Amino acid sequence: MNETNYSRVTEFVLLGLSSSKELQPLLFLVFSLLYLAILLGNFLIILTVTSDSRLHTPMYFLLANLSFIDVCVASFATPKMIADLLVERKTISFDACLAQIFFVHLFTGSEMVLLVSMAYDRYVAICKPLHYMTIMSRRVCIILVLISWSVGFVHTTSQLAFTVNLPFCGPNQVDSFFCDLPLVTKLACLDTYVISLLIVADSGFLSLSSFLLLVVSYTVILITVRSRSSASMAKARSTLTAHITVVTLFFGPCIFIYVWPFSSYSVDKVLAVFYTIFTPILNPVIYTLRNKEVKAAMSKLKSRYLKPGQISAVIRNALFLETK
Repeated sequence: MNETNYSRVTEFVLLGLSSSKELQPLLFLVFSLLYLAILLGNFLIILTVTSDSRLHTPMYFLLANLSFIDVCVASFATPKMIADLLVERKTISFDACLAQIFFVHLFTGSEMVLLVSMAYDRYVAICKPLHYMTIMSRRVCIILVLISWSVGFVHTTSQLAFTVNLPFCGPNQVDSFFCDLPLVTKLACLDTYVISLLIVADSGFLSLSSFLLLVVSYTVILITVRSRSSASMAKARSTLTAHITVVTLFFGPCIFIYVWPFSSYSVDKVLAVFYTIFTPILNPVIYTLRNKEVKAAMSKLKSRYLKPGQISAVIRNALFLETK
């Protein structure tokens, strides 16, 4: 298509979660509370891990990094989605749309690899406990986190390369609350069948390979602890249950959207809400409710900063200053 035959699209229209004007104020309230809970829950885990010396171990170091990525996953699109619920015309510039595509694949790709690193950490802790601190040294943990971000960056760069030079000359409505790669490429003014296959192959390879590595590691762990005492088996099962729950909640929607390209857009929209909002809020709940050490550290943190009468004293001082 000649460049003179079309005018370049400068913005996209996001159709959002619902076209019902009556429903949007309720959605605004619900997702505002959910986003606030994501921030509070994940930052609380980061603060707890960094402030308690007993949690300065590889497992909790990786958990704190997972919480940070969860905040990033929830923040690349959710604030705009919440703000768009208050306006009638939901638009996003072309550059901001590309930025959303870049960040969603950067953060989700990094989280996939980080979950594999956490599974490896549990494998070493359960299967090779005597060599755990030697294998999972501070240096190794930092390298694993850097690898997760590096893989996420390479993945998102390759995905964005499919989109950045596509010609957009007409349709500009994205049937979602953020710019997702399959939906944006669908709007290009040329046949995107081959590009769509490349996108599916790229995302599919990362998702499926990470998922298979997780399945293999969990299987090896369960086989290893079968020959040990029932107490060891119970502890391993408790730890793995939390990890497997998180993996299922995160990988399920991602694999369905990017690996199975024949689902409807309405289903994709629901799944996108799930892995960008519900998974980041469920991770803190899953890891804290099943972890006695984290709960004990949070209680210690609460007693340190929220002593009895401290909050009321702060309120009285604030009221006193206002009346002066």
